[in-house]
Amino acid sequence: MAPSNPNASLVDTVPSLVNATPPARHVDTPPTTDGLFWLHWLAAVACALTTLVILTFDKTGGFDATYATLLALTALLSLPAYALCSVYHPQHGALEGTAHLTLGWCVLLACLLGIAFATKTTDAYSREVLAQWAVLGLAAQTGSYLVLQRWAKGRVAHRQRTIRAAIIGNGPLALELAQRLRTSAGETLAGIIAPAAAEHPPPATLATLGSIGDLADILATQRIQRLYVALPHDADIKQLYLQLLDANVDVVWVPDLHGLLLLNHGVTEIGGLAAIKLNESPLTAYPNAARLKAVMDRSLALLGLVALSPLLVLVAVLVKLSSPGPVLFRQQRHGWNGQVIEVWKFRSMRMHDDAQVRQATRNDSRITPIGRFIRRTSIDELPQLFNVLQGSMSLVGPRPHAVAHNDFYANKIQAYMARHRIKPGITGLAQISGYRGETDTLDKMQKRVELDLAYINNWSLWLDIKILIKTPFTLFGKHIY
Repeated sequence: MAPSNPNASLVDTVPSLVNATPPARHVDTPPTTDGLFWLHWLAAVACALTTLVILTFDKTGGFDATYATLLALTALLSLPAYALCSVYHPQHGALEGTAHLTLGWCVLLACLLGIAFATKTTDAYSREVLAQWAVLGLAAQTGSYLVLQRWAKGRVAHRQRTIRAAIIGNGPLALELAQRLRTSAGETLAGIIAPAAAEHPPPATLATLGSIGDLADILATQRIQRLYVALPHDADIKQLYLQLLDANVDVVWVPDLHGLLLLNHGVTEIGGLAAIKLNESPLTAYPNAARLKAVMDRSLALLGLVALSPLLVLVAVLVKLSSPGPVLFRQQRHGWNGQVIEVWKFRSMRMHDDAQVRQATRNDSRITPIGRFIRRTSIDELPQLFNVLQGSMSLVGPRPHAVAHNDFYANKIQAYMARHRIKPGITGLAQISGYRGETDTLDKMQKRVELDLAYINNWSLWLDIKILIKTPFTLFGKHIY
């Protein structure tokens, strides 16, 4: 029986991760998405520059060429800084968008500070002006962002509500699409157009407008503006599409991918040819975000090693005194894309020679007294901060398993090795969701793998930050030994 999940609501940004089909990375965004970005950016720059001008006049009584240069650099560097941090992504909610804006502002300020140090002009600016600008400039930008975001979402919702749509199909894919359109897209769904008799009739709440043979009449009488084609993969979609070319209606094809376990999938094009990515690593799908993840990982790992150095030295001494053997335990595990890496931990067991790799169990005789404490508190994992510095691990990601364990589970759990499509982490979604410690049954490992794949499908820097914040509150679970 799988362990209870006391922290099921911890990551509230990823609802129903395990059972829901993961969203594709590319969605049908409004045609004004690019215009909205520029509107957001222009408003943000205006707020930041206006705040700087007001503060400079108020504190210094003037505005010389030095501050004019700062204005120009701010406007020039804000665009690449905000684009790098995905500040104005159309899918961001208010909280996530504010977090990305804060990150982009910090990157911009760091660039400006670096230029000031390089040009030795730091003394030319008032520290009081700059300190207040850092805070008030961000506050002004946040206010403009939230107002514009709410206005834009209202416009999109209004536009969507005016679209009258229908679905061609009456199978499981069409019914699932109908449910999602009603709950998320906001379009007015008139009903479905049946290609043939359905094995299972649609629910009474979903109207059947007629058959494909009546398509022209249905489009005219129902005033349909958008048609979703949700037919089985063996249907003759080409002939249907040619028939619809003469109709004044938007046509959206929803491919039948039921039965496939999709991983970070998305839609793209290659030389003008449409392509569907069924399985792609987030580290290659989002190279800019992956680089930011690497910077965050190594920066926090370095800070953690410095801050925790007294604890690391103390634990190393206690481990050495607890029993003969090395301080660190090194184990071969699978990393990103299945590459074998060497993971470091504080040794928590007496030296032994097992014929096979065995997971630690409750009251395991191999564990030393100090080892039991550092395992329960996860202090034994701290040397993996060096793995993060090396680049073989991340702070957040699926926990790496021993190579022997992977060989055992690979043929027993579907898509088990797909969890290696991102760097392994010291902590992860599975760990903060109650699945830490021993996985003594196949069901427990299955649940952990499902959460790992859910993390990959929904990965973002903001999700990493939330997992890091919530990890300390899960360190003393009863299933850890």
